[in-house]
Amino acid sequence: MANRDDGFADFFTSRFDGARRMAHALCGNWLEAEEIAQTAFVSMYARWNKVRIDSADAYLHTVLTRAFLDTRRRGRKREQVMAEPPEVVVEQDTSSVEDRPSLLKALQEVPARQRAVLVLRFIEDLSVDEVADALGCTAGTVKSQTARGLATLRKAYGAVTGLLQGAR
Repeated sequence: MANRDDGFADFFTSRFDGARRMAHALCGNWLEAEEIAQTAFVSMYARWNKVRIDSADAYLHTVLTRAFLDTRRRGRKREQVMAEPPEVVVEQDTSSVEDRPSLLKALQEVPARQRAVLVLRFIEDLSVDEVADALGCTAGTVKSQTARGLATLRKAYGAVTGLLQGAR
């Protein structure tokens, strides 16, 4: 049992920040991203003795994406009103893209399933087949969702940044 827990603890420690960033790209909210990432790791821990180490990262992508999609299906019914919000310090890596906030805001306009495909393909850098496995669909579905998602993202990004033709 200790070996199982140690192996999971090492996996969790090395992957949590990346999982939280991926969840943030999906949902656009750091607190919700933390919740989604935690949900994914709880789910993984419950099945950890069945997870093959060589496919643990792929399994994490699958579980994380499904946790995000589940939140969109059931809505935000689980939200709790608190007297005072908890203090949370979250570091963001915005050094790679100057207009990251605009891009993330535009990404939130993309439907959830298409957003999941875009995040897995372009942020997590998975292949079409890996995304299909993660989402439990065909490669053709991934390709069509990618095309539709990119079209929606381009339109939303143009609206966010005022770069639409004729917007002036």
